[in-house]
Amino acid sequence: MVKNKPDQSFLNLWNLSFGFFGVQIAYALQSANISRIFATLGADPHSLSYFWILPPLMGIIVQPLVGAASDRTWNRLGRRLPYLVLGAAIAVVVMCLLPNAGSFGLTVGGAMIFGFIALMFLDTSINMAMQSFKMLVGDQVNERQKGLAYSIQSFLCNAGSLVGYLAPITLTAIGVSNLAPAGQVPDAVTYSFYIGAAVLILCVIYSFVTIREMPPKEYAEYHGITEQQNEEKTSMLKLLIHAPRTFWTVGLVQFFCWAAFLYMWTYTPGAIADTVWGTTDTNSEAYQTAGNWVGVLFAVQAVGSVLWAVVIPRFKSHKTVYVLSLLLGAAGFISTLFVTDQYVLFISFLLIGCAWAAMLALPFTILTNSISGKNMGTYLGLFNGTICVPQICAAALGGLILPLLGGHQVNMLVLGGVLLVAGALSVGLVKETYAEKEN
Repeated sequence: MVKNKPDQSFLNLWNLSFGFFGVQIAYALQSANISRIFATLGADPHSLSYFWILPPLMGIIVQPLVGAASDRTWNRLGRRLPYLVLGAAIAVVVMCLLPNAGSFGLTVGGAMIFGFIALMFLDTSINMAMQSFKMLVGDQVNERQKGLAYSIQSFLCNAGSLVGYLAPITLTAIGVSNLAPAGQVPDAVTYSFYIGAAVLILCVIYSFVTIREMPPKEYAEYHGITEQQNEEKTSMLKLLIHAPRTFWTVGLVQFFCWAAFLYMWTYTPGAIADTVWGTTDTNSEAYQTAGNWVGVLFAVQAVGSVLWAVVIPRFKSHKTVYVLSLLLGAAGFISTLFVTDQYVLFISFLLIGCAWAAMLALPFTILTNSISGKNMGTYLGLFNGTICVPQICAAALGGLILPLLGGHQVNMLVLGGVLLVAGALSVGLVKETYAEKEN
């Protein structure tokens, strides 16, 4: 007889995800500034998407391994927490190095290679930490409260995004330089990464102190794992073959969504510099001003996501709100083609935030309800492939698609809107199921 997990207090649910705040600051700094950093170092706009291939490629390899390893881990640090600590530690080091890629006296090519490798480690370590929090919720929260738990995670995620996105323009406002010699990153960006690293350390310490993971025996009782099953070792390939249908259908939705957002992160700086500030010169003051404004727009997106995350649990049907959210996001992406005012863009990015809120909460709510038992971490690690694969495909194709769309980076945002419409249509294939036994 499988024991039902007890309801948890709001504070416990909050503590399970609080560290996501610090992790997301790091992720927001990466998302809003990587294209700007590489463009400043001298990258051609048509090559920007290629810099995003290696990070998700590493993620698709590392995440399943981390999930499988954590399923079989138990020591005095816990089950998932050791991987959270490791991922955060790597992220902190890389955050201090990456924005200095152009300041080490390297050639332009050398600086880009250094930045490329640093980006690979940053994205991998951030995803390792993020995945640990998702697995903690899957482990410890019952089906009835998972929607609330992932909504809290979404709220904290977007709160962290606000800090990360607004850091460069805030530092600029208080006098930190937003200009730098050719080939170097402005201090406003560099110091933002330093601050993000410090906050991440504090958040991980808080998580480590406040989270209590279930010991192996207790975990087995709540997840219906027999002693024999606990000793069995199932290959990731076998688990993938026998993954529930929900895994694949939600994964298809994820494919379209994450490809769309990869294009947003890659091309928004160049798009609004061109459409709003009328420049494509990456060394100009106007381009760097546009780069700061990208952080503001992404912060507006985060606000929209926070507000929409409060609305999502009020819908009885996960699928209905999933479709609605993605269509609102698609409208936001497509509208950027027609907007030339920096403030009117707020409306576009508020709508994009609706899609982001749904992407953070709903796929994991639907998936973790369909799986249970000792392979929870492995399945969530494998599910990370539905985040990484679309980014790899989108990054690989971005440089080829951009010329076909006239070379205007804003057209890549319109393409993102079309992809979100495809994602909304794909939600119709999803059938929600609830696991009653070990998968």
